[in-house]
Amino acid sequence: MKRTLLIFLLVFIAMQFIQTEKVNSETNPELEMKTPPEITTIFKSACYDCHTNSTTWPWYSYVAPFSWIIDSHVTNGRKALNFSIWETYSEEKKEEKMKAIFRTAYASMPLASYIKAHDDANLTREQRTLIREWTGVKK
Repeated sequence: MKRTLLIFLLVFIAMQFIQTEKVNSETNPELEMKTPPEITTIFKSACYDCHTNSTTWPWYSYVAPFSWIIDSHVTNGRKALNFSIWETYSEEKKEEKMKAIFRTAYASMPLASYIKAHDDANLTREQRTLIREWTGVKK
């Protein structure tokens, strides 16, 4: 038992030397998505950490294996939709992204794992409806 615990501890310590890169690229306000204040408030609390270049990296994002998971979520989130570079998207791509916001706002975003660590990201039905209406997407 002690040997197993010691091995586990050594592996955990070794994992800490495999750090991920915490990248927050410079942002140009002219390229950011412009939203009404009520939408901005919702997006800042529930979306911006994974979907902008302005991620707030919490202390546990520096502890492996959590750091690897968080880095993966942010990288994938930015690839799927990045509010910081909205104006670089073509009109067609913007329309696709708005449809994606419409679909995911209903239930799948933010991720449950994010909500566990960020209570204010747990959107109400009213907030989800507001986002969906704001997108202008018709069912």
